[in-house]
Amino acid sequence: MVIAEPGRQASPSVFAPPQESELPDNAFGALAMEGRNIFVNTQKNASEFVGNGLNCSNCHLDQGRKAGAAPLWGAYGMYPAFRKKNNKVNTFAERMQGCFEFSMNGKAPAADSHVIKALETYAYWLATKAPVGEDLPGRLYPVIPAPEKGYDLVKGKQIYAEQCAVCHGDQGQGQKSAGAFVFPPLWGKDSYNWGAGMHRINTAAGFIKQNMPLGKGGSLTDDEAWHVAAYINSHERPQDPRLVDNSVEKTRVKYHEGDGVNLYGESVNGVMLGQGIR
Repeated sequence: MVIAEPGRQASPSVFAPPQESELPDNAFGALAMEGRNIFVNTQKNASEFVGNGLNCSNCHLDQGRKAGAAPLWGAYGMYPAFRKKNNKVNTFAERMQGCFEFSMNGKAPAADSHVIKALETYAYWLATKAPVGEDLPGRLYPVIPAPEKGYDLVKGKQIYAEQCAVCHGDQGQGQKSAGAFVFPPLWGKDSYNWGAGMHRINTAAGFIKQNMPLGKGGSLTDDEAWHVAAYINSHERPQDPRLVDNSVEKTRVKYHEGDGVNLYGESVNGVMLGQGIR
């Protein structure tokens, strides 16, 4: 059982990370706060490593705190860990480097860089008093069953228009204010690339079911979440940086077959996806 300390909220099954007011007034607290600022506004505070319109907090909601949205407190204590994605044991720093390369469509900061140190310090602090090596409830996006008859892109398009376009744009382009994205682009040149975990329809469906529309998580059915996740991921986006021999087919065989449900290298409306934004 998790019992909340004063100033925290908790349930019997969900870990309660510390509040910002609990940060120590010292060098550690300053670096953790810098990590928090990078996490929330990666566009501004780590711009040299970002190649699209996303921030870390777009996929890890509430400053990396929210259960069911891959919170940092649930990830930190699970590394080092073997990852099938790159077929090796990854440290937490390497895991974050991958986020920059794939989800942010950018370049990985060095493991000993200030950016990684700040982010790692912030994650460590959020995991204060969390057990190490324990798969905590809410640490991932939920796994939801696929529709019995499979996902439907036509239904997904309708759901997107009704539930998502108001924030993310009718063409998935996101929404800007004063030149900066306030709602992230979901496909196209400014979104995550074909190597990001969110390109998996099953992963995106779990995230959407739990967390979207923003502030109304859980309002879509499992099937609706799958349909709209498939629709979003049926659009072209930046190329997988692991592209093998300039071949989508070879890259699909090596990296995408068996990697959840995804459309990389598949034909949608007569066009093969995975060719990247040119």
